[in-house]
Amino acid sequence: MPYTPEREKERESSNSSIHRRAFSLSLHFLPSFFKQPTMSDHNSDLPAAAAALSAEDRAGLVNALKDKLQFLAGQHVDVLETLSPQVRQRVEVLKELQNQHDELEAKFLEERAELEAKYQKLYEPLYTKRYEIVNGVVEVEGITNEAVTEEENKATEEKGVPNFWLTAMKSNEVLTEEITERDEGALKYLKDIKWCRVDDPKGFKLEFFFDTNPYFKNSVLTKTYHMIDDDDPILEKAIGTEIEWYPGKCLTQKILKKKPKKGSKNTKPITKTEKCESFFNFFSPPQVPEDDEDIDDDAVDELQNLMEQDYDIGSTIRDKIIPHAVSWFTGEAAQSDLEEIGDDDYDDEEGDGDEDEEEDENDEDDDDEDDEEEEVTTKSKRGGRLQPAKGQPTERPPECKQQ
Repeated sequence: MPYTPEREKERESSNSSIHRRAFSLSLHFLPSFFKQPTMSDHNSDLPAAAAALSAEDRAGLVNALKDKLQFLAGQHVDVLETLSPQVRQRVEVLKELQNQHDELEAKFLEERAELEAKYQKLYEPLYTKRYEIVNGVVEVEGITNEAVTEEENKATEEKGVPNFWLTAMKSNEVLTEEITERDEGALKYLKDIKWCRVDDPKGFKLEFFFDTNPYFKNSVLTKTYHMIDDDDPILEKAIGTEIEWYPGKCLTQKILKKKPKKGSKNTKPITKTEKCESFFNFFSPPQVPEDDEDIDDDAVDELQNLMEQDYDIGSTIRDKIIPHAVSWFTGEAAQSDLEEIGDDDYDDEEGDGDEDEEEDENDEDDDDEDDEEEEVTTKSKRGGRLQPAKGQPTERPPECKQQ
C-alpha cells in the first residue's frame, strides 16, 4: 500500500503504545534498525528486542517497521529516478564500493571478537594471581615476619589486602554515588569481580564473589545484560540475582516503626517497610512493565533514564574497575580521570575568556562618557579583591563460563 501522510498519522496513533514499549526495551532500537540498508535480515534482529512483547504487539511492531522500511525504500528509488543515466551509473559504482566496505567491516568485527577472546584468556592468569594476593591465598616474595614487627601483639595476622574491591569502587565517581555507609559492611566481604561475554542472547555477565558474611546467603551475585547489538551497545534488558538476605539484614529496605496514637486499642508499634538507597539495588534492575496502557511519556523517559544509568554502572565495572582495580584502589585512576576533566574544563574556560574579551571590546566601543563614569563609580564601590568561596577465602571462585 503506498505511503501517504494520512496513513502515516493514523498508523502512528494506533501503534503509539507499541513504539513506546519497543523504545523502552532497547533504548535506541528503532533508529539502529532503520540504519540497515535492506530488509533481508530484519527478522533475525527482531526477536531479541520483541521477546517481552505480546504476539499482538509483535505483529503491530513488525507492520510498523515494514511500513517505515517501505517508505525509506520508496524514497531511495525516487532519488535514483531523478538522476541522469551517467550520474546513476556512478552511484551504482559507489554502492559496490560500499558493499566491499561492509564486507571488510564484517571481517573486522569478527577478527576483533576473536582478538578480544584471545587476550581475555591471557588476562586470566593475571586476574587469578591478583585474586590470590588480595585474599591472602598466597604471599608475595620478600615479606617476612620481621617486616610486621609492630603487629606482633595482634591476635591474628592481617592477610591479603583488606577492603580491596570496596576501596577500588569507592574511588570511581560513578560507583561511589551508589555505595552507602550501610553497604560498606557487606562489601568488605567482596572477594573478586569477574565478567564474561554471553552469546545467546548477546551481552555480558558480571559476577561478584563474596566470602561468608552475616548479610546474605549467596556466595555469588550476578548481573547479566542482554544486548540487541553487541558492537553498538543497545540494551534490551538486565537480569540480576535475587539476594537471600538474612532476617533483619536487608540493605535495600528500611523498617520504620511508628508509635500508636494515644487511646488506640493497638498498643504495639506499627512497622512499615520502605525501599532505600543501596548499591545492592544494582541486582534488581528496572523492568519494562507488561501492560503499558497507563504509562505516559514521562514515565517512559524516566524508565529509559534508569536503564541507561544501570548500564553505565555495569559497563564501568566491566571496562574500568575489573581491568584496572589496583589503580582505583591506590587512587591513581581517579586522579587520572580528574586531570582529564580538569584539562577539558581549562579548555572551556580559555574559550569563554576569549568570548568575554570580545564582548568587553564591543562594550568599550559602544560606551559613551556617561557609561565610563558609571563604570568608575561601580569599581570604587566594589573595592578590594574577590575572595574565593570555601569550598579470608581459601578457594579460587569458579571460572565464568560462556553461555
